[in-house]
Amino acid sequence: MTRFGADEAGRGPVLGPMVAAAVAVDEGVTLPEGIDDSKRLAPARREVLAAALAEHDGIEVGISVVPVERIDDPETDMNTLTVEAQTAAIGEVVAGGECGVVDACDTDPERFARRVADRLPVEVSLVAEHGADARHETVAAASVVAKVERDRRVEALSAEYGPVGSGYPSDPATREFLARVVDETGELPACARRSWSTCEDVLAAARQRALSEFV
Repeated sequence: MTRFGADEAGRGPVLGPMVAAAVAVDEGVTLPEGIDDSKRLAPARREVLAAALAEHDGIEVGISVVPVERIDDPETDMNTLTVEAQTAAIGEVVAGGECGVVDACDTDPERFARRVADRLPVEVSLVAEHGADARHETVAAASVVAKVERDRRVEALSAEYGPVGSGYPSDPATREFLARVVDETGELPACARRSWSTCEDVLAAARQRALSEFV
């Protein structure tokens, strides 16, 4: 029986999209050597593994991208968006009857699994676990694909705007990028998640600087 896993990258960053990926493996097929949770792998190694997964005849890869505009939609939330993204990615690699594991972002893994399964157009056997990317190789493979795709999109932002850092709120380079763009243009860049508190902080700091200069 074909088995599959799904995971996402980019739930927490203040810049760029969230990316979900699913990897389905035919019965008897072995995943490329070295597959692991993407957080445990160097970027160059992730790139090599993602390419190997995409090129393997017995492996199917699905990707779903959630843009910044959708993330900022006040009518939804990150858990729902993660369900939608994982469902879309899984839908690209299953035909019905497969057995899969997904990484759960909900506090209740069983609820998360039900939400994903209910959205799929075909019947599959599905479980969700916290930290599944560290315990299930198909989920680890999906985490690699999602991370590589997310990183490529962040690199594209750097090509467009100049250095943007990792995109995470804790990254000083990312915060400096946001502050610079706001100072230069008076507004946040289109790649920023405007609903994130980090963006609110950057805008507030810019307003404070402007008031100080006026006084």
